[in-house]
Amino acid sequence: MKLSSREIVLAGLFAAVISILAQFTIPFGPIPLTLQTFAVGFVVTILGKKTGTLAVAIYLLMGMIGLPVLAGGAAGIANYFGPTGGFLVGFIFQAYFTGLIIERTRFNYFWSIFANVIGAFITLFFGSLWLKFGGSLPWNAAFSAGMIPFILPGLIKALAAGYLGVLLGKRLPFTHLVYR
Repeated sequence: MKLSSREIVLAGLFAAVISILAQFTIPFGPIPLTLQTFAVGFVVTILGKKTGTLAVAIYLLMGMIGLPVLAGGAAGIANYFGPTGGFLVGFIFQAYFTGLIIERTRFNYFWSIFANVIGAFITLFFGSLWLKFGGSLPWNAAFSAGMIPFILPGLIKALAAGYLGVLLGKRLPFTHLVYR
């Protein structure tokens, strides 16, 4: 996968956007309600699959090496092995598949919202799987803790990410390089 200098710079800038939005959190037990999933969908809607997924990977690497960019200013590799680890890993898959759906359909409100809903469920699924296997929880407990309480907030964030991503994406000149 070859990346232009422009794509690398955009990925870095939008990793910073994700970092800023991730700081908006509502404590909700061991798994907080955050704007990370919104930010991932929003960024990928604007940048597309390749550059958007790179932005998410940069964001995750920044958190892994100790920069306080994860939800609530968290940092360090331990976060990737705790209760939120599956959600963090899920962001990569959310980014890739959200971008893939948008790129294979049309860059409009319907498809962007649809892709962001699918992406949000991908992240919730990975988070629940992590709780199942990493936390040795039964399936029903893992999905009750990792998915059920986050469905409505996830749908709201997906709607907002898809809508705002298209709204802003149609106004930014570099998105024409992504969506031809």
